[in-house]
Amino acid sequence: MAVKWDEVRMFGRFLAFCATLLFSSWFAGAVVAQGFSALARIDAANSQIRDAGQGAEIELHLSQGVPYRIFTLDGPPRLVLDFQEVDWTGLRPETLLRGDNLRDVQFGTYVPGWSRMVVDLGAPMQVSAAAMEVDPVTSGAVLNVGLEKTDAEGFAAATGAPQDSRWDLPTPEPLQPPVPKDENAPLLVVLDPGHGGIDPGAQVEGGVDEKTLMLDFAFELGEMLVRSGQFSVQLTRDGDYFVSLERRIALAHQAGADLFISLHADSLSEGGAHGSTVYTLSKEASDAASAKLAERHDRADLLSGTDLTATDDLVTDVLLDLARQETQPRSEALAQAIVEGLAEQGGPLNRRPLRAAGFSVLKSADIPSVLVEIGFLSSARDLENLMNPEWRTKAARGILSGLIEWRIRDEAQKPLVRQ
Repeated sequence: MAVKWDEVRMFGRFLAFCATLLFSSWFAGAVVAQGFSALARIDAANSQIRDAGQGAEIELHLSQGVPYRIFTLDGPPRLVLDFQEVDWTGLRPETLLRGDNLRDVQFGTYVPGWSRMVVDLGAPMQVSAAAMEVDPVTSGAVLNVGLEKTDAEGFAAATGAPQDSRWDLPTPEPLQPPVPKDENAPLLVVLDPGHGGIDPGAQVEGGVDEKTLMLDFAFELGEMLVRSGQFSVQLTRDGDYFVSLERRIALAHQAGADLFISLHADSLSEGGAHGSTVYTLSKEASDAASAKLAERHDRADLLSGTDLTATDDLVTDVLLDLARQETQPRSEALAQAIVEGLAEQGGPLNRRPLRAAGFSVLKSADIPSVLVEIGFLSSARDLENLMNPEWRTKAARGILSGLIEWRIRDEAQKPLVRQ
């Protein structure tokens, strides 16, 4: 059967379907407007988040009322506000945030149809009041949220994202025996454009950000892989919205992926990082820079409002480690083949192109997975390359070459691997 490129958009359509209904607020004192539609715009000039005694006040001016919800998360303390849907154009964290009780604020698209603002609290605070007032004449709306200081135990007891099937991962189901695949059929590669929505990734002057560059490159690479006839492709996101690290892995499993490739172009000043680098999973990072990158990736997921309270227990970790004993060598061979393919196209490669670290997005136990830093936005040379369509085409061709070579080697190794 011929492979159609519109299969790449399967995940985006799935997530968009999951965000078609309205949320209601969990907070009893909040006034939630039901039945508003279309895109609300933020009034950046009049909106502010400021200290209020030992607590804080949030005042957001919108062009119209929209459904919203509010909840808190711990580790670190965060306040999360979800909206359907807000255009944040013109809003800047440095002008929105005023005071010392709040550390940081992020905002952007979360999933299609929904926007999110995450406020990093300087100390545990609880919602004391929340209300949205809508002007009956202009339809303009003002959301006021009051925060008051609380103790750490009380804060932790009240935190957690509300359970909602439109946002949460599906309940785990018993694994079915794998369906035998035709050895000549295209391998399904899940491409994972890093960051997205509320999480822009690395940014440089001129409005260039990692999330946009990697989405563009994912489409370019996916097109080339499909045209080769040896691979089919799906993306973990096909637009500017947030996908948690946990969901990226879940989507790959849901699709029955043969390979998982996460695409990034980070910014790292330590050691003047530059050149393409391919990472595999390791509990111990191969170097300090790799450890810092992995920490930053997980931190970005955390600050985008992800609830990480449900973690694997010790027994699960042991079982996953056993499963990875067979997958890890295949991942390392995949990384080596991609490095070789990129070298054939002229690179440039990092002086140590093969590295390892504890990237959460690589923790699938049964899918060979790598993370490719195509380049570093903190390097002027890499940035110039990443902005050059011809260079990106060569990089995509190098990855394709590596995947083809890996497939040949992997097929040859199958008789030696315990099934």
